[in-house]
Amino acid sequence: MLEPHGFVRAHQSHLLNFRFVQEFQKKEGGYLKMKNGDLVPVSVRKKAEVLEWLGQCGGIRYFCRPMYSPLFKIRQNGFFGFINAEGELAIEPQYLEAGEFQNGFTTVRLNGLLALLDSLGRLYIKRLYRALGPFSEGLAKAQVAQLWGYLDAHGNEAIAPLFEYAGDFCEGLAPATFEGSAGFLNPEGQFAVRPVFSKTGNFSKGLAPACSEGLWGFVDKTGAYCIEPQWDGASSFQGESALVTLDGRWGLCNRAGEETVPPQFEFVKGHAHGEFFDGMALAFRDGKYGFVSQDGNIAVEPMFDLAGDFGEGLALVEINGAYGYIDKAGKLSIMPKFEDAGVFSDGLAQVCANGLWGYINPDGQIVIPPTFQSAAPFREGLALSVLDGKWQYINRQGKVIWREH
Repeated sequence: MLEPHGFVRAHQSHLLNFRFVQEFQKKEGGYLKMKNGDLVPVSVRKKAEVLEWLGQCGGIRYFCRPMYSPLFKIRQNGFFGFINAEGELAIEPQYLEAGEFQNGFTTVRLNGLLALLDSLGRLYIKRLYRALGPFSEGLAKAQVAQLWGYLDAHGNEAIAPLFEYAGDFCEGLAPATFEGSAGFLNPEGQFAVRPVFSKTGNFSKGLAPACSEGLWGFVDKTGAYCIEPQWDGASSFQGESALVTLDGRWGLCNRAGEETVPPQFEFVKGHAHGEFFDGMALAFRDGKYGFVSQDGNIAVEPMFDLAGDFGEGLALVEINGAYGYIDKAGKLSIMPKFEDAGVFSDGLAQVCANGLWGYINPDGQIVIPPTFQSAAPFREGLALSVLDGKWQYINRQGKVIWREH
């Protein structure tokens, strides 16, 4: 009786509401992790039913396996659709503009506005929106005119568009601004933390950045400052470190509020700042690039003309106009010999030689010869490349799985 309203019985003694479920964990037969940290066992008889229910609710993570089968955007006759990892057509090319799938949904543009599209190709057009965010904890932010609200996984308006700003839900709360003041919303659309700040950010392990009287610190879920406002800017914690800004430069602080890396790095237009990939973040100082680690240390002193994000233990760097790769200690792992290069993903990285793109392995060996006009990183076993102006997807052996006609 209750299941259509977002409830499921995971075990004889447990009736659950999906809004309070954080993720499914596969260990020991299966558990549902609740947002309060509790682990609820899933009975063998109920497992298939629970997994189906999670897929219908959307936005809940599977631990150690993706919740949704990956879909890949394709182009055909100027329209966009999607294939699955086997190259089979999943959604017919019919949209002039489409995003990438996240948590089972993407967006498509209709008459200049955005609509939700699910992984089964179902279009949610109860209303069109100026902007749509990804689903997080079962809700997606949506902009109507100038104001933001939230949609549930059925495309229904879960929280009315009343807010000048709205962020993604994390740990059961979302930063939001109402009539010029910022606080934190619960999934029912009520301010669980009163809007008494000028700006707020996302929670991470119980702490969120918040600004009062022009200075940023970090608050807990009661709205009390655990780290007093002292910086010109601050971002959400990533692990044990958070970016903080002072006098136009950025550094890192820990959860005790100590500056583990004092603000010293410059902001570079078009680059992410203090955003960690594979435990490392790019850092720019005095015209050179280096890296800081997520544990709050300068791991690689700025010494490179250009650098890219770490992936699978390696990062591209430019030395004297050529590109190679370093490890996390800053040692050259692949000598600079390429005209351009990309990030390692799925065990391969795209590189450019003689104006064409191919792929190398972590030993620097070319495993897919440079034959493409452009190439993207591998994702879920496939990579988008362009040959003779046509889109195509290849697998890790270089076999063409799908090609634009």
